[in-house]
Formats: sequence, structure tokens, C-alpha cells
Amino acid sequence: MGLASSPLFSASIAVSSSLYTTRRLNHRHHQCLSSLASPQLPPSNIEEMGLFRFFRKWFLFRESAILNPRRTSLRFPKYTICKVSSSQAEVDDGLNDEACELVSGAELSIGEGVDSIGAQLFKAVKNNNGTGILLLSDIFGFEDPATRDFAYRVACNGYNVLVPDLFRGDPWAKNRPKASFEDWLAKQTPERISKDITTSTKWMMDEFVAAGISQKLGIMGFCFGGGRVIDVLAQDQDVCFGIGVSFYGTRIDPSVAANVKVPVLFIAGDNDPLCPVGALEDVEKKVGNGSTVLIFRGRGHGFAHRPESPEEDEDAEQAFTVMRNWLHDGLVAGT
Repeated sequence: MGLASSPLFSASIAVSSSLYTTRRLNHRHHQCLSSLASPQLPPSNIEEMGLFRFFRKWFLFRESAILNPRRTSLRFPKYTICKVSSSQAEVDDGLNDEACELVSGAELSIGEGVDSIGAQLFKAVKNNNGTGILLLSDIFGFEDPATRDFAYRVACNGYNVLVPDLFRGDPWAKNRPKASFEDWLAKQTPERISKDITTSTKWMMDEFVAAGISQKLGIMGFCFGGGRVIDVLAQDQDVCFGIGVSFYGTRIDPSVAANVKVPVLFIAGDNDPLCPVGALEDVEKKVGNGSTVLIFRGRGHGFAHRPESPEEDEDAEQAFTVMRNWLHDGLVAGT
């Protein structure tokens, strides 16, 4: 089932500027596709998830109230950035969950024959901005609840988020012995991973052309996927992807960073041995192009999409807000 063949973008691609900051990224924004008519794809009837965020937010509030009785407001507080290098990222938390539009999801099979892979597509049903995001999961795979929740939230802000199965039905599981991790990882060959990401990118480009979408794509990833963001952008050379976000990327190859032609937002914690701050800042300098590093003090690996405490949840909300503004400024506001 594709974007063009199934109802998806039934609403205007206009986005209210009052919901976002208007800081523009200082980089060239080329259109990867020719300008076509506004998208007219209706909503999917596979899965409706409009109440999902409400119940998640209530659960987090209830848990927080038990651990900290004084924190009783359902409104997220305003935050300040702990540390930002290269350029000061702006935070605007004016978008609340009540403004979040309905999101639908669909299971897809991308590619043909032995090269086909599974994927999940999350789509904003109303006020879709006509922009696609490729989200690369961590080692726990595309079906992991934390990854799908995050993809839902991104789609909730008007995007169309594709989450491919990078591990071909064999993601890492927490109950596996740690001693077997390197053997498992060795089976996830860079060549096959790269091929599957290329298949996903081509699918998005083909479907978006048919839908009449002219914006470039964005790419983001967590952990393992965050490291692959740099590989993909270095190979893409500003053809399909116009911006990137890497959350605590692991096993990043610094030798390819200089080949990245678009800005990347790097988000990590300073207590994360899998993503050392010094190495991350070195990669950011090599990427350049207005890239930014955002470091959260006291945070470890995975806090932005797997918060394990009310305090981590606050930092996760701030990280999401900065990321949301980054995507909007780079993919929506500049078009």
C-alpha cells in the first residue's frame, strides 16, 4: 500500500507559524523533486491513534505524581538548554498535545522479492505538511514501542514518518545474553543495512513524487540508527535529504563526516559512554553546514526516546521540542 494509492494527505500543507520558532537554518535548501500540485491523499483506515498521546501523557503524569506529589500540572514546563555548541538552538514549547492532529499508521512491505523489507508508516491525517521523515531505529527494531511512540509524535506535528525494519525481523532483544551481541551485530552487515535504507529512501521519493510533494526528506535515528544517519547523509550528498537529526549515535565513522552536505542536529547526554561528547563534537565540526550539538548534563544513553524517570522525561520533552523546531525550520519554513 503506497501513499499515492491510499488516502493520506487530505489537508492543506500550511503550518501555523505561531506554533514554531521562525529561525532559519543558514544553508542552501535545494528541492529534490520538481514542484507539483498540493498533495491530495486521504487518511488511511488501517489504524487510528488520536488518543494514544493523551493516555501516554496521563500515565507519565500519574507516575510523576506518585514519585513527586508536588508536580501535579499536566502542562509541560518551559525548559532551558543545558549546553549547545556551534549555534544556539531555540526552544519553543508553544505546541501542546491539544493541538496535535490525528495520526494514522499502516504496516508496509517495501521493495520486491528477497530485497523486500517491512516498515511502519505514520501519517498526519489533518494539516499534513507534505514532508517525509525517515526514522532509523535503535537495535531493538522498528516494532519497539518506544520507537513507534516517538514516530507517532513526529507525525503528530504534520509529518509522514517511515520506520523501516533495519534488522529483517531479527532485532536485538533485552533477554539475549550480552556476550552474543557482537555476533548478532556482525550479521547486520553495513552493505545490507545501506541497501535497505536506500530501498526505503527510494520508496519515499517515488511515492512522494506521485503525491505531488516537492520538499526534501529529513532523516533521524537513535543509537545504532543515529550513527547510520551520518553514513546515509555522506552518501546522499544533498540529493534527497535536506536535514538530519542524530540522537546519541553509536559507531559513527568520523572519516565520512566531512562528506555530509546538510546540517545535522546531534543530541546526547554527557554520561553516555556509547556516544562520547568529545567524539560527537569532533564529528559535528567536520560536518559543519550550521550543524549543532545539544548535550544534556547527567543523561545517559537513550534518554530522549526511552525516559526512565520524571526528570529524564522533562529532558526528553525539551529534546523533542528542539528537534521539532529544527525539522520545521529546515524542511517546512524554508520552502
